[in-house]
Amino acid sequence: MIKDSPRLLSSRICLRMGEPEDVPAIVQYYTVNQAYLQPYEPLRNSSFYSQWYWRSEVDARKEQFWADRSLRMFLFERDRLEVLGVVNFNRIVRGLFQSSTLGYNLAENKQGQGYMSEALNVALPYAFEQLDLRRIVAAYMPRNVRSANLLKRLGFKIDGRVRNYLQINGRWEDHVLTSLSRF
Repeated sequence: MIKDSPRLLSSRICLRMGEPEDVPAIVQYYTVNQAYLQPYEPLRNSSFYSQWYWRSEVDARKEQFWADRSLRMFLFERDRLEVLGVVNFNRIVRGLFQSSTLGYNLAENKQGQGYMSEALNVALPYAFEQLDLRRIVAAYMPRNVRSANLLKRLGFKIDGRVRNYLQINGRWEDHVLTSLSRF
């Protein structure tokens, strides 16, 4: 059983779940990066960009973690409160499967600087060792070359391509499915 909320550190970054005092920084992150993230995410209504939404969401994410259903973390520079991105292990399935889906995004102004690679290099070992996952699945749109390259560098293998897999920005999009296994 998981006892402590994770706080994952590397030389430049800290990954952790959100706290109430992080809400302004979370709203700032999504507001500033709204146009950049929009082509890669579901449609968001205006409440998503509000502090009252995120006050509730921070609590809901903790409940999901304690219930062993997901781990959704924010990426911060090591000693700052500015949100740089997110790393999510969604849909944790136990029993025979021991699996989760990985989702992530990064601020536009931090692209190409190795932040997400650094974050996933601390998050993936935690997911395998502390969450006791056997398999982590990640999907990306074929045009998202940056994600494809990142997942390949991390050792994810392509499992196939699925047509109309997820509704992104109001459109059903094809995705390449990849996975990384512990064994």
